Formats: sequence, C-alpha cells, structure tokens
Amino acid sequence: MTKWHMIIDVEKCEDCNNCFLSCKDEHVENDWQGYSLSQPRHGHRWMNIVRKERGQFPLIDVAYRPTPCMHCDSAPCIRAAKEGAIYKRPDGIVIIDPEKAKGRQDLVKTCPYGAIWWNEERQVPQKCTFCAHLLDEGWKAPRCVQACPTGALRAVFCDEEEMKRMIEQENLKILHPEFRTVPRVHYKNLDRYLRCFVAGTVAVERESIVDCVKGAGVRLGNSSGASCETTTDSFGDFKLDGLEEDSGKYSLEVTHPALGRKTLEVEVRKSVNVGTILFSKAH
Repeated sequence: MTKWHMIIDVEKCEDCNNCFLSCKDEHVENDWQGYSLSQPRHGHRWMNIVRKERGQFPLIDVAYRPTPCMHCDSAPCIRAAKEGAIYKRPDGIVIIDPEKAKGRQDLVKTCPYGAIWWNEERQVPQKCTFCAHLLDEGWKAPRCVQACPTGALRAVFCDEEEMKRMIEQENLKILHPEFRTVPRVHYKNLDRYLRCFVAGTVAVERESIVDCVKGAGVRLGNSSGASCETTTDSFGDFKLDGLEEDSGKYSLEVTHPALGRKTLEVEVRKSVNVGTILFSKAH
C-alpha cells in the first residue's frame, strides 16, 4: 500500500520559516472538521525549526533542522491515547481526533520528539496533520512542502519498497532511532546537525608575507584506525566532517610536496577550528 512520507534535507534548509508561516496560514482561525481545531496564533510550532552552530570563527557553519510530527508507525501517543483519540490512517498519517482528545493534556508528554502542543483555549492536544484535509481533496503535498523555496521539504507518496530504495540511494536517516518509533519522516544530510568537524587553515610564510596554501593534503586519524582526508581549497581552508562528538584524540597530518609535513594532536569533543597551520619557506 502506498503511504505518505516526508524527506527533509538539512543542508538545503535556510531557516526562512516559510514552512512555519504556511502552517500558521492554513490552521490559525481555521477549524478543519475531523482533522483539527484552529491552531493558536502564538506558541505552537507544528513545524519547529531547531538550529545548531558548529565550529569557531571564522570557520563555522549553522545547520537548521525542521521538525514536524514524525507520523510514527509505532507511535507512543497512539498507545497512550486509546479509544481512537489518536489514530493512524491507512496512508500513514497520524491524526489527533479533535473531539475524542479533548481534555487530554497528558498526551503532550507522550511524544518523545516534543511534537505535540497543548491548546489551552480549546483544551485539546494538537500537532502537524500533514495537511491531511488538503491531501484528501487531491493536493499533492502539504502546505509546508509547497511553500519551501529551496526544496528542503519533500512529500513522497509511495510503497514501502520504493521508500527503502530512496533511503539507501539518498542515505536517509531518521531522528533518534533509539526511540524505536518507526517514523515516516526521514532526513538527508542529518550529520550536519548531529555530527561535528575538524577545520583549519594552511598557510606559508615567505619573508614575512603569509600566503594561503592550496592543494595541501590533510588527513585525520585515530588509534582505532578511523580516518578521513581532504585537500585545502584556494583559501587554504579545510574541513573534515561527519565525526562523532566526544570521539577522543586524533592525529591531524598536513602534507605538501613543496613544504613538507606537519602533525598535531586534536581532541574532538565538538566541532573545532584548529586555526592556522603555518609552514615557513625561504623565498
């Protein structure tokens, strides 16, 4: 059976908040009978964009991770709700029944992703509905996907075999696999948010003039045999990404055919800029 999935590319998200605003536009002051009551104007973030800054000036980056309801196949909220207060549709979308769930503030804490919000005025828990009311009218995607200018959000309606192929082909990952909720939201380039990097700059000093070194080989390795390598760009900068946080000590080796080799020890806790690695050469 074909079901709905969402694919979110962390690398493409620019934090424009179009997804958040389009969700507000669709749901604030709008009751969608059988799907949801009106979303409060303030407080709720059914598409919640969280941010993470990595590194130190001037070699830093920022990743943005849009986070909606995961529409889990093994949803803790459904198990806790009982009597149909929260249910999964045949197309994979999880819906909080706006009538049966009234008064159930306890359901907010059942979501390990923090995707359920409490509407104090209407006395009902609420969350992303995947704009199911629009999909049932023939729309091809929810409002957030339609409003994304960079293509960071994609709605996919396919069978499980096709989804497995996409997961493997695009190296898609789920958020917090340890929760074992079997989410239907998958992330591309999630390492931009979850992992860290070692970055730096390679330069050479010739008679008090400092120049960038392009094409220097940079290799990072540790005692367990894990390693990665790259070369410096036109500005002498390098970045070795995808490292586990708190993964310990590494040996960083920089080599250049005309300049020789330099080695330093780097301890990886978070993303780190090692600064300028300076070679010297007589003019």
